[in-house]
Amino acid sequence: MSIRTTELVAKIRSLEAELDAEIAKRRAELRFGIERGRAVFEQEILRRHRELRTSLARYLLNARPLVVLTAPVIYALIVPLLLLDLGVTIYQAVCFPAYGIPKVQRRDYLVFDRHHLQYLNALEKLNCAYCSYANGLIAYVREIASRTEQHWCPIKHARRAIAAHPRYAEFADYGDADGYRKKLAELSGKQG
Repeated sequence: MSIRTTELVAKIRSLEAELDAEIAKRRAELRFGIERGRAVFEQEILRRHRELRTSLARYLLNARPLVVLTAPVIYALIVPLLLLDLGVTIYQAVCFPAYGIPKVQRRDYLVFDRHHLQYLNALEKLNCAYCSYANGLIAYVREIASRTEQHWCPIKHARRAIAAHPRYAEFADYGDADGYRKKLAELSGKQG
């Protein structure tokens, strides 16, 4: 990786840390904190949240017909998502120890906490759980795939890869055979 690429990666990571700090600042403004892994609001805020909750009946009555008609299509994806979850979890459990690749902790990617929000009705909480699962699962799968790619083929593509995973910047450049062999040797002792 070139010095300039290394500098840019460091800059991106610095900006990510700055973004995390801004999010933490906003949490403080919303007057909640994290205690034992759970968000805790002040009583006044909780009261206001309950006041802002839309009843399930009103929520359903105000739903656009196309939203109601397409809901089964959205929720039908739960089957392939569950199969993907099972498949990639088995793949990692069987293959990662054989390759010497550190396992991805599923619990780090699947976050379910929105059901504690008092301003959401039951259906909104279900929708949030579904989206949390789908997006967390995709992030989990992406991490497993990126560790696999890093182990077997840490080479950048010839053309730009949109939304490449964080490990990608450290891969050998396309067409750099010496860099590829060096990267493989470097990674054979370092994974994760």
